[in-house]
Amino acid sequence: MTGSDEAAEDADDRDLTHVDESGRAEMVDVGAKPDSRRRAVARGTIHLRESTVAAVRANEVEKGDVLATARVGAIDAVKHTWETIPLCHQIPVTNVETTFDVADGAITLTVAVETTGKTGCEMEALQGVTTGLNVVWDMVKAAEKDPEGEYPETRIDDVRVVEKTKRAVE
Repeated sequence: MTGSDEAAEDADDRDLTHVDESGRAEMVDVGAKPDSRRRAVARGTIHLRESTVAAVRANEVEKGDVLATARVGAIDAVKHTWETIPLCHQIPVTNVETTFDVADGAITLTVAVETTGKTGCEMEALQGVTTGLNVVWDMVKAAEKDPEGEYPETRIDDVRVVEKTKRAVE
């Protein structure tokens, strides 16, 4: 048996956490878990035409300040993650940090989320990144469309969790 076969077998032996004995979806009970300080950082990139990125940098996009609007969208998405991801716990978000790295043909958004509670905040960080990048796309779509109304150069990719930490509450 290879290592990947063993991992698959181990996964088959584990109970699924979001279904009951009958296979019905249910929220995981985290009530008995101790509170801990948690932080998750997610990152993703939107690829745009260099001219579009230059307009974002110069704050010359017709719809307004792209990065400021995307920041608000990302933070709002973090706060509402539990409303859009089934069975996700509503958590007390204690801090959200957003950082944009503006390069020649791309904008990378990093969202860090912090909470103190019984469950992590990775979904919130991912939701912040994807929504923030979608806001960028929405605000620049007129500049990104080709004559046929398509987006041949525009794409969002590499969305991932880049950091996850958990510390006991002192």
